[in-house]
Amino acid sequence: MENEDQKQGAKKPIALNIINSKSKHKGFGSGSIDLNSLSPVIIDNGEARVDIGAMHAKSKVEKGIRFSMNRDEVPNGRQVWIVWVAVDRTAEGQHYAGMTACEMWIDHEARRGWKILADHVNKMDAAMKRKIILDGLGDVEKKALRELLISRNEEWWNASPEEFKEALQTAE
Repeated sequence: MENEDQKQGAKKPIALNIINSKSKHKGFGSGSIDLNSLSPVIIDNGEARVDIGAMHAKSKVEKGIRFSMNRDEVPNGRQVWIVWVAVDRTAEGQHYAGMTACEMWIDHEARRGWKILADHVNKMDAAMKRKIILDGLGDVEKKALRELLISRNEEWWNASPEEFKEALQTAE
């Protein structure tokens, strides 16, 4: 009985509220980030796919992996990319507006991985601010991402700014 009273009396930790624009929440901690316009795309072995689990570092490739900030701890890893893609809504309709790429290395056999979480968070923020940062992304990955975005919604692709489309051009 005493444990239950202690649990009920314990203060709830302050947490970042991630709520959508339809929410009526106005109390303490009401600052919000609307992630409805953001999608994580995983590019692994030249294939791109949307994996919503990446929003919370629980994508299919990340599950069961213990991450380190020391790249040397993952000598046999393979390169995997998370690309944050933001969609903008205007009077003319929706279009792809921002995208940023984050690198990670994963060794499934050793269940170890390397990524810099702060970089992932900062790049997510940059994509939401409609920036385009694809440093390190090769032609194979760009092509896979371009094909995925077009196949998901060709209307959005066609309405996207030229800068967005040009960032995914390849030598092919």
